[in-house]
Amino acid sequence: MSERIGVVIVDDIPETRDHLAKLLGFEPDIEVVGAAGSGREALDVAGRLRPDVLLLDINMPEMDGIATAEQLASRAPTTAIIMMSVQGEADYLRRSMLAGAREFLVKPFSSEELAASIRQVVTREREKMTRVGAAAGNAAAAAPAANGHSPAHAAPADAPAGRVVTMFSPKGGVGRTTLAVNVAAAAASLGQRVALVDGSLQFGDIGMMLNLDPKNKSIADFARDSAAGEPEPLEGVLVKHRIGVDVLMAPPSPEMAELVTAEHLLRIIAAVRATHDLVVIDAWPWLHDSTLAFLDQSDLILVVMTLEITSIKNARQFLGVIDQLGYPPAKIKLLLNRADSGYGIRMQDVESSLGRKFDHTIASDWRTVIYALNRGVPFVTGAKQARVSEDVVALARAVSGTKTTDETRAPAARKGVFSWRSQGKATASRQGG
Repeated sequence: MSERIGVVIVDDIPETRDHLAKLLGFEPDIEVVGAAGSGREALDVAGRLRPDVLLLDINMPEMDGIATAEQLASRAPTTAIIMMSVQGEADYLRRSMLAGAREFLVKPFSSEELAASIRQVVTREREKMTRVGAAAGNAAAAAPAANGHSPAHAAPADAPAGRVVTMFSPKGGVGRTTLAVNVAAAAASLGQRVALVDGSLQFGDIGMMLNLDPKNKSIADFARDSAAGEPEPLEGVLVKHRIGVDVLMAPPSPEMAELVTAEHLLRIIAAVRATHDLVVIDAWPWLHDSTLAFLDQSDLILVVMTLEITSIKNARQFLGVIDQLGYPPAKIKLLLNRADSGYGIRMQDVESSLGRKFDHTIASDWRTVIYALNRGVPFVTGAKQARVSEDVVALARAVSGTKTTDETRAPAARKGVFSWRSQGKATASRQGG
């Protein structure tokens, strides 16, 4: 970085402040410009100095780090907060991020970790300010309406909304994420504007499957900035992949999933639907509020299963849950993965057991799939002639067709479902782990 990063250290223990200052004294691009021993003093110092970063201890008398961070949003809005704590519980992380912290460090930490965190948050803040400035300039340029022009990337007022397809399975290990990635890649190759959302908020794998940098922004950044009253445009957290797909990655660590609420997800879906032809969501196999938000807003739900007895059992139970949710039959499609690997179970017998036919089938080709996975390249682009690729392209053509009518959306009222869950009958919705 060309500019030195100004840091203020806030901790009620003088020895800790001195130690941190000494650690940062070895960093040529970081300068400790001030220190404070309490939350109230921190508000005064930050308001006067406007540092780039405030190192803030979460446990302080009178005014703790959480309360201090909340007030700093108005006193020093351009200062990024890094919260420090000897406790690494998820609740501390969640509360810190909701209060506006940009990073969370658990004591003790090394000088390398401290310096890297400071540089990372400053880089993010400067990138965000650059995007905000560019957006403001574009808005100003587009403001005159007399010329009849509209912003280059704005969708026409009468443009149809994109189609939202959620890949869901009540059991893990059936290839759901692999199919989501490849369906998105196939749709992009067909000329569709595609967004791929990693809905496995705690343990998302889409970034890894596409060989993306784990330091890229994620859905947690959108949620955190929204909570801080500074919602970042969704374009700022979408990662553009070379295959032509815009990817919204899952949080980088499981505990950060708690930052993301169903309300955030509704806003995200509405935003990507407005700018893309197809939105593919990889949903976690658990009927939590976040998963229900994905399912409710979907035009189509692809229930992924395999010819294994546990997958069949869980799919049957989920289809029963569908009746409780009130989704119309046209919204649900059965997708049989590894369709030619029955190992003694016939597809016709499964269809008879479920009381409905499979809508789509994908051939088994573990060599092609595993090779593509290990390379971080979708097999529909790296092995186009394979039977499994042809099946997925056919599936992409089917799901990216003309958008269905609004009657395929969920009913507005779903209170009965939550009542049903609260009465202890939710066991069937949590099968498969």
